[in-house]
Amino acid sequence: MNSSIELLGIVTSKNNIPIRLTKERWRHITTAHPEIDIAEYSETLNIVRDPDMILEGDSDELLAVKKTRKKMWFVVVYKEINQKDGFILTAYITTDEKWLFKRKALWNKIS
Repeated sequence: MNSSIELLGIVTSKNNIPIRLTKERWRHITTAHPEIDIAEYSETLNIVRDPDMILEGDSDELLAVKKTRKKMWFVVVYKEINQKDGFILTAYITTDEKWLFKRKALWNKIS
């Protein structure tokens, strides 16, 4: 990992892998997804640490999902590179349950 990358935080995923959130990725998230408040970076990390479920992405990424309100889901997309490193790609809030839940569930808090 490049030591010049500015980190906002690191959290451990359900697979026991450290997942990092960089300032660059946080800037991307809050610019591309204005529904996420700039103060929600710790919540973004917490969703990776303690999601309601983890869904399979399209290109080896994982989607940590947490219900925020009725029919609103906070989704954090991240990659686990190896057993010692991973990173958050993006995050967004969606109400499109049909699109979200057609994905394969890899882990669920309830089960």
